[in-house]
Amino acid sequence: MDTLVMVGQLLLGLSILVGLHELGHMLTAKMFGMRVEKFSIGFPPKIIGFKWGETEYSIGAIPLGGFVKISGMVDESMDTEQLSAEPQPWEFRAKPAWQRLIVMLGGVVVNVITGIIIFVFLVYERGETFYSRDQVIEHGIVAHEIGEQIGFQDGDKVLDINGTTYESLNDLSSGDALLSGGGYYTVERDGEKIKIDIPKGFINSFSNEESMSKFIDIRYPFDVFQVDPEGPAAGIDLQEGDKIVEVNGQKINYFNDLQDALASYSDQEVALAVQRGGETLTHTVKVREDGTIGIAVTPLLEPVRRQYTFLESIPQGTERAFSVVILNARAMGKMFTGEVSVNNMTGPIGMAKIYGNTWDWVKFWSMTGLISMVLAFMNLLPIPALDGGHVTFLLYEMISGRAPSDRFLENAQKVGMVLLLALMVFVIGNDILKLFTGN
Repeated sequence: MDTLVMVGQLLLGLSILVGLHELGHMLTAKMFGMRVEKFSIGFPPKIIGFKWGETEYSIGAIPLGGFVKISGMVDESMDTEQLSAEPQPWEFRAKPAWQRLIVMLGGVVVNVITGIIIFVFLVYERGETFYSRDQVIEHGIVAHEIGEQIGFQDGDKVLDINGTTYESLNDLSSGDALLSGGGYYTVERDGEKIKIDIPKGFINSFSNEESMSKFIDIRYPFDVFQVDPEGPAAGIDLQEGDKIVEVNGQKINYFNDLQDALASYSDQEVALAVQRGGETLTHTVKVREDGTIGIAVTPLLEPVRRQYTFLESIPQGTERAFSVVILNARAMGKMFTGEVSVNNMTGPIGMAKIYGNTWDWVKFWSMTGLISMVLAFMNLLPIPALDGGHVTFLLYEMISGRAPSDRFLENAQKVGMVLLLALMVFVIGNDILKLFTGN
């Protein structure tokens, strides 16, 4: 069932985005009087379809893309028979270069608009929830496995990133921070300022969502929320709202202090000092082998919550949408230098895992908005068979006054298709490998 939910979200998200992308091509083509022969969401074989006017609309069995077939255009169908005849007024090739350019940009523009709209409404509906820089400095951070690898320690107070102040805890693990060349964090530790360098290629440590939880988090004070009736703590007098302030005489201020203290006394009895109202109670409890005593806690640190009006959400959502494009462009650039591993590239299996195995509409639309912006960016790459390849040839024609020959466009299309198929095989293979390695 979990797999079906993941696949269902992926297919719905891709169907929406591919449909809108191809709709952008189709509407601009029809606007300039071009004949659109086919409009398909998914690749053949065809599952279902119908014809309306001059256009056949269909859904294909392979749901990883789609296409629009415009008369007189060299495209992925490689149907070039009609190109041997004289250009007809309704054909793509018979139209001015500037009109053809708008048609080729139509899908990208629609994907950008879609991404912006999704992010704007997410900002408007959800606002922002985050731990602020002031809270990070007041309480310090918890350094997990990946954070410890570069030199963070529990209790560090992060002052800035690359010498520049930041707004929230999330900024410390943002793409801007992790992709910065020669980047560093400045922290205060025991009253001293310390520089922690961000290693080259550090972003490769964050190959999946789970790895983010292994970096750093904020420390928070806590009290007891609930006691597991089958856990060790069920045998002592713990109540909701109690504060555990000592373990075997060791002061406990934050939840990570409790976790560390209990882990050091695994499978042993410990003395707990517990504050309840104005009195301090003492209890003895056996710690499990996994370093727990069977309690749930309530964090006593409230994150900052910020709401936006609809007008305020427009620039905020637009900025978030384009930050996705900028981040992907920077990451791709660093792939060519080897600083970012190509293994970080994600295919359909990886995207389905990111959607998750529970149907969460907020996460669904967040992921769909992100993919919409990434699709727009990827489609603009100057690779034949992508929109960006067609745009490159059209710009050449507009600047030089000479159109590439049909033969050249056919061969370029073949090369582009081979490159795209090779890339698809690589990312799907990479996804499968990650399933077995757990990365």
